[in-house]
Amino acid sequence: MRTTTRRALGLTCALLMTLTACGSDDEEGGTESEATGGGGGGGGGSQTVKVGILTPLSGPAAATYGTNARTGVEARLAAYAEEGGECADVEFEVVEADDTSNPAGALAATQRLVQQEDVYAILSTSPFTFGGIQFLTTQAPEVPVLGDATDQNPGWREPGNNLFQSQAVPDPTHVFGQLGEYFAAIGGTKFAGASFPVQASQAALESAAESAEAAGLEVGYTNTEVPFGTADVGAIVLGIRDSGADVLYLPITFDTALAVVEGLRQADVELKGIVAATGYGNDLLESEPAVAAAQGVSFSVGYAPAALENEATERLASAVRDQGIESGIPAYAMASGWFNADLLLHGLELAGCDASQTDFLAALDEDATWDAGGLYPNPIDYTTAEIEQVCQYFVTLEGEEFVPVEDASPACGERIDG
Repeated sequence: MRTTTRRALGLTCALLMTLTACGSDDEEGGTESEATGGGGGGGGGSQTVKVGILTPLSGPAAATYGTNARTGVEARLAAYAEEGGECADVEFEVVEADDTSNPAGALAATQRLVQQEDVYAILSTSPFTFGGIQFLTTQAPEVPVLGDATDQNPGWREPGNNLFQSQAVPDPTHVFGQLGEYFAAIGGTKFAGASFPVQASQAALESAAESAEAAGLEVGYTNTEVPFGTADVGAIVLGIRDSGADVLYLPITFDTALAVVEGLRQADVELKGIVAATGYGNDLLESEPAVAAAQGVSFSVGYAPAALENEATERLASAVRDQGIESGIPAYAMASGWFNADLLLHGLELAGCDASQTDFLAALDEDATWDAGGLYPNPIDYTTAEIEQVCQYFVTLEGEEFVPVEDASPACGERIDG
């Protein structure tokens, strides 16, 4: 019996892509060798482990995802081989399947990976994975599925299936104290926030507002109906100003969040703190206008930021720089690919480098030690459904650097709703 626990909660732009776009292209995939390691047989030794990546390669979400997930997977596998890890002799073949930015495409892509490509495991970096979840859990239960779980399908938390999330999974049924306590610590007295009219974004805002109230703040203004991707934020700016709020939480895509920030500055509205749930990454740093506009904005991050410069962050940053990204900070989809691959390697080390899929699943079912090589503040416990504490890292953009917030890297909060 298994459910999963995530103790580092970080909403990303991937969450907010859910239900916002559709596509029509057929999925595409590529291979790197002719060997296979799928089916129910062994996965290591002199054999090749064939893994499939599920991600948007076409359609509206491709601009955010594209080949970045594959880059992250291959970066982690290359770093592991160079480090001489326990299963470094295993060869990996990577194939991609395009979910075409919609649930139906995700179903077709997962069917192809299982039925045609015969993959050993699926690594999912997609907010549309829910389209293939029923197929994966009922018709391909022997195939490990490791993913970012940004589709928020409840199957990621259900016991006894083949789904293992490799990142924080928002729990909309409970409220945790870390965000409200963060706002209180920076002197906030009245909370404001805005979300898109999609479940992931709205749930994040509602939970944040309850967390703020529990920390002693008033809730001055919330808007849960912001049109996805809009830059027309005048009404939001006026609502925040007129409410008298002094802290702001924005679980929306960063382009819209940035429009709100710019609107507040043009209206001479000064806040004690603004936290954006998206935007941390190299993509922001590559845009001079975005860097200028986002000065002083803080970001919540589910894994240790590069600026902490510890062994775990340096491993990731070095691999990212090897991909030509000077800052060493991966974009979201690349980070997701890294985490998925790291969990795959962890599972193989637990089960044996030549483990069958069944043995792989059984080993990960009983594990409570994986922390993404030290990038997560606490290990992920795959043996329990109970989440009693959530941790987030907070960083603030100062100049061209994301600077960790003192006493908030990480900041941890207990469950406060019983």
